[in-house]
Amino acid sequence: MFVDVGSASAAVPRRLARTVSPVVFRRVALAAVGVLVIIVASGATVRLTGSGLGCPEWPTCTNQHALPQSYHSYIEFGNRVVSAVTIFTTLALAVAAWLTRGLGRRGRRLATGVFVGTLAQAPLGAITVYYDLNPYLVITHLLLSFTLVSLAVLTLLEASRLARGGAPPLPGLVRLGGLVLVVAVVVLAVSGTAATAAGRFPGSSGTQVVPRLGHFYPAVYWHVRAVAAFGFVFLALAVWAWTRRSVHPWLLRGCVGLLAILAAQMTIGEVQYRTYGDVPWWLVLLHVATAASLVGWTVGVAARLWRPIRAD
Repeated sequence: MFVDVGSASAAVPRRLARTVSPVVFRRVALAAVGVLVIIVASGATVRLTGSGLGCPEWPTCTNQHALPQSYHSYIEFGNRVVSAVTIFTTLALAVAAWLTRGLGRRGRRLATGVFVGTLAQAPLGAITVYYDLNPYLVITHLLLSFTLVSLAVLTLLEASRLARGGAPPLPGLVRLGGLVLVVAVVVLAVSGTAATAAGRFPGSSGTQVVPRLGHFYPAVYWHVRAVAAFGFVFLALAVWAWTRRSVHPWLLRGCVGLLAILAAQMTIGEVQYRTYGDVPWWLVLLHVATAASLVGWTVGVAARLWRPIRAD
């Protein structure tokens, strides 16, 4: 059989052009984590500035104007623009996952899940606006955002393992502690969103009344206890990380980073609580954005206990 050597050699670069290197995929995953945290802050800005119904129609702003015409509509429409950027970034992540050489089924499914979940945020946002910012829908919207940040972090972990190589899992008791830490941060996030939904910021301006979810002080009561539970579990992991710092230095660094985020979150929360009557909206925004970072960082540390990355 005659083989056209020239044609065969030309086909190789074309096949390689349709693949993505592990290093490039890791960069895309890192960008996806970044934009997913940004969209949490963007969505929080909409609520905290009372711009939730600034554009009562979707995808246009109003029936008369496709584009925003006022302060609140600019903020709401800006959030939609950020959402579009997030969708395209996560789409790039999903496509890159299926084109990355050597990436396993886990990484591809995670990346695809990030895109599908991000895409689902658009109709969920439209439904939330249609139902005048129903607090349960608002909470679902925010918790889905936290979930997507976590999935993107797991995708980033798979990308890092591919680029640098894997290492053996840590002891079973430590991995179990990581799972407990994730459960604790889930309770922390849910109680925090409930406290925000019961807070003083209405979510929209004008005469439209957006219902609150319960009362602020009882919600904070449970949220503070969720923080304490998370702190105890984290402390146990941090102590173990200190005793094994020569073997697993990355874990100690991860715990230090988590401690810094947690300290910032608690400080902001304390100031927010003590100035509840006239707390500025941007302070609550910092609280929400830091919460997204806390959830993502916690999931990353816990997941790496199960799927460690080879040390440099």
